Parts: sequence; C-alpha cells; structure tokens
Amino acid sequence: MLRPRQPVRNSNRHYLRTDRSALHSGDPEKSLLGVGHLKRQGRGFKGHITVRHRGGGVKKKMRMIDWKREKHVVPGVVKRVEYDPTRSANIALIFYKDGEKRYIVAPEGLEIGQEIVAGPKAEVRVGNALPLKNIPIGLPIHNIETRVGKGAQLARGAGVAATVQSKEGDFVTIALPSRELRLINGECFATIGQVGNLDWKNRKLGKAGRKRLMGIRPTVRGVAQHPNSHPHGGGEGRSGIGMPYPKTPWGKHALGTKTRNKKKPTNKYIVRDRRVK
Repeated sequence: MLRPRQPVRNSNRHYLRTDRSALHSGDPEKSLLGVGHLKRQGRGFKGHITVRHRGGGVKKKMRMIDWKREKHVVPGVVKRVEYDPTRSANIALIFYKDGEKRYIVAPEGLEIGQEIVAGPKAEVRVGNALPLKNIPIGLPIHNIETRVGKGAQLARGAGVAATVQSKEGDFVTIALPSRELRLINGECFATIGQVGNLDWKNRKLGKAGRKRLMGIRPTVRGVAQHPNSHPHGGGEGRSGIGMPYPKTPWGKHALGTKTRNKKKPTNKYIVRDRRVK
C-alpha cells in the first residue's frame, strides 16, 4: 500500500512511499549484518567508472540473505518482516528449530508465526523452497537457481514472480518476469510465491534530493555536453546529434544493437528471447 504525505511543502506534494507500518521498527539482527555496504561509486575493479551517474548516498548496512536455502527438512518460524535498505523487497527473519537465524526475501502472503521449510519433500506452500521438478505447473515462484547449489539468481526483486511452464526430461521450462522462456535443471531450487512489496514500482520520490540519498547522481543529455565528452556534443546552438543514429559516449550504437555474446554457452537454454514480441 502507498502512503501520501501531507503537502506542507512542494517536495511532499507528489511524494508516494510504501507503507512500512506493518514492518519491524527496531534494529536488524546483528548476527546477520555484513561488514558494511561497500560503495564502489560505479567503479569496477580497476577503479574506472563502469556505471555512470553513481555516487554519494546514505550509509547502509548489508543484510546477509540466505539465497541457497540449504537447511533441508529443518523447519523455521517467521519471527518478523523487516525493511532492507539495499533491495526493493522486504526481508523476513527466520528462527530455525536448531537455533540458527537467517534472513530470506519475504514473499507476498508470508505471515509472522508461519512455519516454513526447504527440501525435496516440502509442502507446496508460500515461503517453502523445493526443487523445480517437484513444483506443479503454473505456480508462481521466485528466488530461482540457475545452477544446482549456487543459490538464487532469478526473480528476486519486489513484486516479481516467474512461472513453471512445462517439464521435459531433466529440465523445466520457466517463464521469467521479462517474458523470457528458459530451461533450468529440475534439481535447482526455487521458492513458492511472489516476492512481496508489490507497490514498490508505483512509489514517487517527490524531489531530486531523495534520488541523491539513493546514491544516484544527475544524468546530463549528450547534446548538452562538450564534443570531447560525448559524440552528440558540440555545435552552435541546438543542432541535434548530427548523425543518422544515436551513439553511446564510447561511440557504439545506442539503439538496436545486440550486446549479448552469440557464443555464450548458456544461449542454448533460452527457448524464447525476452525481446521477441
């Protein structure tokens, strides 16, 4: 659910935020906090900027999420649902019967006090993790592994869900949120249900300052830049880009050019590309 602010100033007039009244208001579980969220400011391992328009932002503490769900057969109880500043989805704190605590991404419909479990023989219920071969066709799933034991990599954002389309041999066909159809090994684990916090995509920040708090810096149009900085730059007055097609700052085609490697080994697992209409 979205909550507006009282428009006592212009920055609050169009501000819409997700309702967090039902979430845990105290501190996170200290034993599950990482060393800190490393700010790379858009730079790669060489120190060069690989993602533009990144920098600044408030400090965040990384929550360690259980992506593998490797505690098979051991039941756990949902203690609370929390806000996570480093991701769009909310997270749930699980207390397992053996005394261990872990965070998982909170699916829609997960209730406090509910018991969840992971394993091949787990019940098909929201929050439980099972191998893809044991999940019925047509059921929404999230936190999907691409390789056995690697941990969830697909369908992890707020409000998203994939669907089991069909099963053939050792592989299961999954319809991803991007409309891509992909073959995944049936032994890979996935969690039942849709990721919660569905209204996250409908929120409105209201002012530029909130974007800066998120660590996102302004984006300047290419035509407004110096010709040394961008191919679209330069010219007297408003002269346009001066070329038949737009380019990136590095001179590559900006529209219509496929960037995925044609020889990538995992291409054979893509049944339908996400760009096909």
